[in-house]
Amino acid sequence: MPERQLHLGAFMRPVTIHTGSWRWPGAWADANFSFPKLKALIQRLEAAKFDAFFMADHLALLNMPIEALRRSHTATSFDPLTLLPALAAVTERIGLIATASTTYNDPYHVARKFASLDHISNGRAGWNLVTTANPDAAQNFGHDVHMAHGERYKRAREFYDVVTGLWDSFADDAFIRDQESGIFWDPARMHVLNHEGPELRVRGPLNVARPVQGWPVIVQAGASDAGRQIGAETAEMIFAAGGPIADAQAFYADVKGRAQRAGRNPEHIKILPGALVVVGDTVDQARAKRAQLDALVHYESAIGSLSSALGVNARGFDPDGPLPDIPETEAGKSGRERAISLARREGLTVRQLAQRIGGYAGAAFIGTAATIADAMEEWLETRACDGFNIMFPNVPAGLEEFCDLVVPELQRRGLFRREYAGTTLREHLGLPRPENRFFARR
Repeated sequence: MPERQLHLGAFMRPVTIHTGSWRWPGAWADANFSFPKLKALIQRLEAAKFDAFFMADHLALLNMPIEALRRSHTATSFDPLTLLPALAAVTERIGLIATASTTYNDPYHVARKFASLDHISNGRAGWNLVTTANPDAAQNFGHDVHMAHGERYKRAREFYDVVTGLWDSFADDAFIRDQESGIFWDPARMHVLNHEGPELRVRGPLNVARPVQGWPVIVQAGASDAGRQIGAETAEMIFAAGGPIADAQAFYADVKGRAQRAGRNPEHIKILPGALVVVGDTVDQARAKRAQLDALVHYESAIGSLSSALGVNARGFDPDGPLPDIPETEAGKSGRERAISLARREGLTVRQLAQRIGGYAGAAFIGTAATIADAMEEWLETRACDGFNIMFPNVPAGLEEFCDLVVPELQRRGLFRREYAGTTLREHLGLPRPENRFFARR
């Protein structure tokens, strides 16, 4: 039996990350906005023993030209914190992770919603803490200008402290519910937060009992220096960017090292890069499927995706020339840097870069179940990851192929569970339940 096993999340908003995936023959083109289809998909993932169903979120239409956006299947999708409680009712074990922005929410909202989801799901909730990269979101929340990158992360760090403090408002044993005496709860086991910081003022307490997991699992996805630091200090799972294995190993070592320097146990952070997986009966067949998938991406969509990644309008660039110098913007830093690095590293033209970014430019495993398992095993053993957030090339077929072919191969090698060992997301990930900072156990 291998010393370590993989953790597997399913990246499901959009249900398929590749821009051309909804056009695949037989694909469920409406799956982003179809509850019956999402219900079928999550139940299939739970049967395959996935750790979690992971929903990203967008607070505005993607900031790309309308000619590109009209070809995108991301334009409409359910609000994650409306959908996940409904999915909790039709599942029993799989974790439920939702994105909530620290820039365009208040801490009390976030704390209350995720505490509620954790109770509804009996301890399966996770909060993906993000600062929101899309500058267009600002105008949907009454702001003319998007908050600067550094300011967003300062707010996020304080936001985390407030939310987790609110989750600790009540001791685990505060609700005694003594019918004979008529005492429902013990006020001595309640803490009023009274937080006053540079960014936030929140009195508390939260009007929801402490979550089943103590705190829902904290997830983070930033790859910039500020993002890595807040992840090292706060995250329990990191949705890392994919890329060459050497880059993944460097990221893994950096974040775990930062966590240790912050006084945390590095094993209490699980790093799961995103990975597109295309399965074939042969490697050549899998590569042909990927090529067919990429061919479904229209150039208007491709150049729009590149503009979004760079934070600038790339439509005026020479399609067949090299990528010009790109100025700094207040959009996401890590996506911009990955796109520029890819162009420089491989000598891509703007057109070639757009087609890569426009489909999916991150880590990908293309091959048979055996070759994919080989690659995943190498990533795990060489400390490039603790698992993966799997991105499917299409649904339902791509998801079913992974569950039917790759999961059994990983199980055969002892790299992935055959049954859930616990009931909560923390138990799936091997994470401790946090102590209440205000109340010792008695």
